Amino acid sequence: MISVSIPLSGEIIDGVHSLTQRVYYEDTDFSGAVYHARYLHFMERARTDYLRCLGVEQSALFETSDEGLAFMVHRMEIDFKAPARMDDIVTVRTRTEKAGGAKMILEQEILRDDRLLIAARVVIAVVNRSGRPRRLPETLASQFLGQA
Repeated sequence: MISVSIPLSGEIIDGVHSLTQRVYYEDTDFSGAVYHARYLHFMERARTDYLRCLGVEQSALFETSDEGLAFMVHRMEIDFKAPARMDDIVTVRTRTEKAGGAKMILEQEILRDDRLLIAARVVIAVVNRSGRPRRLPETLASQFLGQA
């Protein structure tokens, strides 16, 4: 038996975060393919672990300062290229395209081996505890852009 060590939160290499996940029965529809909405779960986990790997703690950001800071998906464009199926091992790749002002733009892909299954562009709004837009602090923007 070959033992492979994969970091629980994934890893960032050359500015791209990769998170490996297995497709379970609960992720599929009656045809055995991943139900389209489940891809959102895979991508959300990857975005959360991307932040974790960058050293960004969302709960700490929310509690900092008088206003707090949070991230909300504002817009998402998804291209479904090919289905994943039960027991597939997929990799979700996330990279920052833009970080500044009151938003970030992330590019996400889901791959099985080297085959692109899903391509998504995610616009993230930066908001305070009340849900009002807030500028992303320069130090955080630099972290997302790999300049920290």
